[in-house]
Amino acid sequence: MKFYPFILLLFIYNICFSQAVPKEIEILKINASPVIDGVLDEAFWQDTDLAKDFVMFEPGDGGAERNNKKTTVRVAYDDEAIYFGATLYDDTPDKVPMEFGNRDQFGNTDFFLISINPNNDGQNDTEFVVQSTGAQGDAKVANGDEDFTWNAVWYSKVRFNKDSWVVEIKIPYSALRFSTNVETWGINFFRRIHYINEKYVWNYIDKSKGEVTQYSGLLTGLKNIEAPTRLSFSPYASVSLTTFDGSSEFDQNIGLDIKYGVNESFTLDATLIPDFGQTAFDDLELNLGPFELQYDEQRAFFTEGTELFSKGNLFYSRRIGNRPVDRSSAEADLGLNEEVTNNPDKVNMLNAIKLSGRTKKGLGIGIFNAITEKTTATITNTETDEKRNFVTESLANYNVLVLDQQFNKNSSVTLVNTNVTRNGSFRDANVTGLLYDISDKKNQYNIKGNFKMSNVKENGEISDGFSGFLELSKTYGNVQYSAGHYRNNDTYDIKDLGFINRNNRSSYFGEISYQIFEPSKLFNDYRISFESSIDYLNSPNSYTGNDFELDAFFITKKRFAFGGNIESNIGNQFDYFEPRVAGRFFKQNGVLELGGWISTDYRKKFAYDLRVKYRKRYSNTENYIRVNLSPRFRFTNKFQIIYDFEYSMLKNQNGWVNQLADASIIFGNRDVKTVTNSLSGKLSFTVKSSLSLSFRHYWSPVTYDQNFYALNNEGTLDDNAYVASHNINYNIWNLDLSYSWEFAPGSQFVALYRNNIFNKDDLSDLNFGKNLDNLFEESIVNNFSLKFIYFLDYNKMKTWL
Repeated sequence: MKFYPFILLLFIYNICFSQAVPKEIEILKINASPVIDGVLDEAFWQDTDLAKDFVMFEPGDGGAERNNKKTTVRVAYDDEAIYFGATLYDDTPDKVPMEFGNRDQFGNTDFFLISINPNNDGQNDTEFVVQSTGAQGDAKVANGDEDFTWNAVWYSKVRFNKDSWVVEIKIPYSALRFSTNVETWGINFFRRIHYINEKYVWNYIDKSKGEVTQYSGLLTGLKNIEAPTRLSFSPYASVSLTTFDGSSEFDQNIGLDIKYGVNESFTLDATLIPDFGQTAFDDLELNLGPFELQYDEQRAFFTEGTELFSKGNLFYSRRIGNRPVDRSSAEADLGLNEEVTNNPDKVNMLNAIKLSGRTKKGLGIGIFNAITEKTTATITNTETDEKRNFVTESLANYNVLVLDQQFNKNSSVTLVNTNVTRNGSFRDANVTGLLYDISDKKNQYNIKGNFKMSNVKENGEISDGFSGFLELSKTYGNVQYSAGHYRNNDTYDIKDLGFINRNNRSSYFGEISYQIFEPSKLFNDYRISFESSIDYLNSPNSYTGNDFELDAFFITKKRFAFGGNIESNIGNQFDYFEPRVAGRFFKQNGVLELGGWISTDYRKKFAYDLRVKYRKRYSNTENYIRVNLSPRFRFTNKFQIIYDFEYSMLKNQNGWVNQLADASIIFGNRDVKTVTNSLSGKLSFTVKSSLSLSFRHYWSPVTYDQNFYALNNEGTLDDNAYVASHNINYNIWNLDLSYSWEFAPGSQFVALYRNNIFNKDDLSDLNFGKNLDNLFEESIVNNFSLKFIYFLDYNKMKTWL
């Protein structure tokens, strides 16, 4: 297939464009910095311009603010920072919710939010949030998505009065990226009044089209400010003690994270001798399917400030420091009387850097590089005790380059390249993608797409592949719709540094939806959508299946939310991946799926979420049910517990179990049960100090009825005399108990106790209680660790010295 994306761009642009004149606030230059105490008693505050006359953002659309809950904001600056003084009037300050939470955690509180865009490009805001409790939050916004993993060092204080609460904020220039010759910045202010379920904004936002970032007001009057030397260090030290099966291991580590502002627009982040010992557990699951499961990144270095690197979904950072690519080959390399006595399942990362930023003309540049060390398995001769090493992962270099040109405050064209180079004869990979996301100036229509090429060199052979995507959309008004096409070939491979479930795919899809933007008589919001797709193999052009889905979401004026979905396939579906052999397929009837959910008001002390799903395969005994219940109770503003229970049962599913030496593909009929119990709780002492609990037990027994089948060339199953036990009893037990204390801006102390158990056997007939007894016969991994991180700012260090 050929792609001609830029020819289609021509129909997008509208010459005429009109927009409401944005509000403006002029900033005041001051000579002496205010004391950040929540009291606007410095004389200059009375001389500042005033941002006022906020309008409703949610649930309404531009209505005037309540007379008894007005908001005013004042802004000033000096050579070091920009200052904000916000007065949030409230005639019932005793009703302002005050649930304590740590940084970037938003519970039952009011908040005041500042959204700043120094380049006023309509796409890249930086948000600073102060909650009524005094807790801070900050995020980078790109493509309409808020990234709260990004953290900066800034200062704020909240003070309550009889008829208002006041927020005073200092944001050092080191927390922002800006061009010194730009005197007008984009800015907007938001206020959440949670107990009456309303949000207000200073400059009006049309929710029916475009992104929130495109509706900034203007901050004028900035003159002669200089970007400071943006250099900070975060040295850390950690110690840990791990016990398992009667043995213990003590570990200690020191390292350093560095942030350096290369110039006014670009920042270099580096981590030296990284320590990921306190990284959260993955929510592991049993995988019976042909595709790899994808898990979220938990390591802060790979989640903070990576909005550029996520372009095109070609960067899956879990590949770095993951399982060695040749780990399983160690067993195949065994000689006479040899066994594998040590085979690491992870690769150590030596260091990593990322350079990212955006020029005032909208060009974003991102460079990422990481190096992982050579990893070896130890093979021991059981008679002579002689040991030898087998290389399972060579020294490897991972690199990402992104060039992202934004324009018109709503569009971008992006070039992405990822490269993995391994030492020696190990596999090397290179992927390049060209992406585009273009909207017309009125934000009414959009075209997006990409074209990607992969190149893999392995065992002296080179394999090239391609992938392409195109979608046209109407993106404004109550009724919105889209249609598109996705295609890749059977040699498209990005798994060295990206993630892909399957290749050799061709899919045509479309969606239409209806949504309200102002409250109706019963609902604050609702959305109903219908989407469909028809799928083929790319080569040969073989039909594989279809899908039709109707979804609905509603939320009432009292914050009771509910919704559901109906999904179905029509006719036979052809699965070319479950057989695990190229060219073979498994033919089945379609399925009918019904789902529903409810979510009660989180503002109340007790709330819960309930989700139910039922699925039935047509003309077949296969069926599936899942129930998920998650109650939560807030004992006090400082203590809350959330319990999550999920039960699912899949009965009479036919699935792959084995491939025999004669090339027969064996399927079995199985029942798959899953029970997950999770508990999380937090006791907050202050907004900077808390004790947290996280527990999860995942249990999934799989039972086969011992009737096995051979897959024939027509894609159906024939009876077979195959006999074997494939029952599975799979358990994951994880517990984290941690104390964290932010003792200074950017500095933290964390004490963590954790234990975990993993067990996989064939005792799938055990009930829940006996399974727990069986699980606790396994050895438990216990770990206790302490980590100390201290933030050092170069500009402060100069003052000290």
